[in-house]
Amino acid sequence: QVQLVESGGGLVQPGGSLRLSCAASGTIFNIYAMDWYRQAPGKQRELVAVISSGGSTNYADSVKGRFTISRDNAKNTVFLQMNSLKPEATAVYYCHQPRLGWAGYWGQGTQVTVSS
Repeated sequence: QVQLVESGGGLVQPGGSLRLSCAASGTIFNIYAMDWYRQAPGKQRELVAVISSGGSTNYADSVKGRFTISRDNAKNTVFLQMNSLKPEATAVYYCHQPRLGWAGYWGQGTQVTVSS
């Protein structure tokens, strides 16, 4: 059974940084792409960043240049480094492992709050 467990969320001031981690188990981690999504109150879940099995990355325009997604296949972990955080980044952040033809696997989410 695939499990994705996020950590690293919390309260940070505008302009600050956080590093989210997502530890995967029950999966052949290195053959799958991994994503980070976020969902703010009253809004739809949106894709933040993607990293392929080979390490190629893509980002939402709203986070380009400030967020970095990376992976450590030896530790079955994907990271999201978030710098220069803005209040609009406040959301629950979800780790996701996509699969062809269906929704894939989701973590339980970690809350990020950007506020002074």
